[in-house]
Amino acid sequence: MKNLVIIDSQNQQGSALGKVLYTAKVNVLNGREGSAASDDKRLDINLSAPGSKETGTNPEQLFAAGWSACFIGAMRHNAAHLQIPLPEKVSVNAEVDLAAGEHGFSLQARLFVNLPGLSQEQATFVIEAAHHTCPYSKATRGNINVLITAVI
Repeated sequence: MKNLVIIDSQNQQGSALGKVLYTAKVNVLNGREGSAASDDKRLDINLSAPGSKETGTNPEQLFAAGWSACFIGAMRHNAAHLQIPLPEKVSVNAEVDLAAGEHGFSLQARLFVNLPGLSQEQATFVIEAAHHTCPYSKATRGNINVLITAVI
């Protein structure tokens, strides 16, 4: 039996684009109605389909949480370089839609970035810089509809 290998990469070798800083290793059993566990046991959760009465989270919630956490990290990184002091309580309220259309399933997202105390100009600089450096933003750019709103 032959293994199926799919390489979807900008370079032909499928190798990393730079120095790998971290590799998440997660095993998912039985899809949306199953479980997910990381090799280091820091993640160990039940999964359930959106709208299900079963306990557990779903991939859309996990994606929203991951993107939000990463986006805040990117804002902190960029704010330091822009010399813009971020407020102590920075948060992102994320909404990720799972949709079905004529081309199958797709996602779209809205990030509401809470930056109390910043000016509109400061918030815009920080958010735009973060959206250009956050790996989740890079992964979604041009692939899904994204709306990012500053809440100041």
